[in-house]
Amino acid sequence: MIDFANLKESHKAHKEEIEEAVLRVCRNAQFIMGSEVESLEKELAEFVGGGYAVSCSSGSSALLLALMALGVKAGDEVITTPFTFIATAEMIALLGIKPVFVDISLEDYNLDCDLIEQEITPKTKAILAVSLYGQPPNLEKLEHICKERNLKLILDGAQSFGAEFLGRKDSTFGAIATTSFFPAKPLGCYGDGGAVFTQEESLAKKIASLRLHGEKSRYVHQFVGIGGRLDALQAAVLRIKLKYFAQDIAARNKVAKLYNHYLSSANVVIPRVLEGRSSVFAQYTLRVKNREKIQEKLKDSGIPSAIHYPLGLHLQECFAPLGYKKGDFPNTELASEEVLSLPMNPYLQESEIKEIAQVVQKVMES
Repeated sequence: MIDFANLKESHKAHKEEIEEAVLRVCRNAQFIMGSEVESLEKELAEFVGGGYAVSCSSGSSALLLALMALGVKAGDEVITTPFTFIATAEMIALLGIKPVFVDISLEDYNLDCDLIEQEITPKTKAILAVSLYGQPPNLEKLEHICKERNLKLILDGAQSFGAEFLGRKDSTFGAIATTSFFPAKPLGCYGDGGAVFTQEESLAKKIASLRLHGEKSRYVHQFVGIGGRLDALQAAVLRIKLKYFAQDIAARNKVAKLYNHYLSSANVVIPRVLEGRSSVFAQYTLRVKNREKIQEKLKDSGIPSAIHYPLGLHLQECFAPLGYKKGDFPNTELASEEVLSLPMNPYLQESEIKEIAQVVQKVMES
């Protein structure tokens, strides 16, 4: 049986160091905030190349904190993608802000920057872009649009931590960038976790306060915030895994190249990493015409697969009040019908990749 994310192997690779780090936290009995969290935040900021990192309880809370810190409020509008995990638009809506969807490009499955301007209104306050499947969107164009139209750029980098755009880590772009440390992410902890990145000290301080119920000092609150802290046990795990993360990214890219090689003659659309960008391959996602049949044959061979994502957010029941309908975002709808994610993790062997590719190719030839 081939493992999709191979979390067991991930733990095994650094077992002694991680377990000792967890024991250290247990012995010190400092489970909330403290030195482990402070050290992790410094190390995350160093990894991305500067600025400030504020850890938090999840990728979803990171998005919520970003919107709150920038002062986006009920009645405002935020432009985002309909082709992503629901948390992106869900956090917008949770604050009473209107998500305004813009279709994706089929080159990278990220926001089509050429379609954004026509959706900007006087109520638009920010663009919340997503780095889908591990590859950043066109951050240069997005920053230009935001500068010209006096908007804030937020990057949802839940799937792309460690990826680069024009030689810079994507976490250093925009007013705020976020990420997730959900276990199956390229850099995953052993529960929920996330982080918020900014180049502005004042924003970093505000985010740090907001995640502690807007606390200024003990029991003195300057903002209405949330309980959004990352616990020390998760910070300890992440500090160990971060030491080896560059190696994991390189291994993921090696796996992706092997997939590309073995699938090159199959009638499928393989992922492309666009010029000037790098990907951490949170997923290895194809587009295929006969997805159900391929999934069935993969399952018969003991190979898991997944669909990221089967229904555009504009067609989700919870967003029906926005008034979108089928046909509004053709690229999103095409992708949702055709995308198929194959096993992706740093521990896949070439023989396993070849086996997976052979199953896919055999179905496509039948």
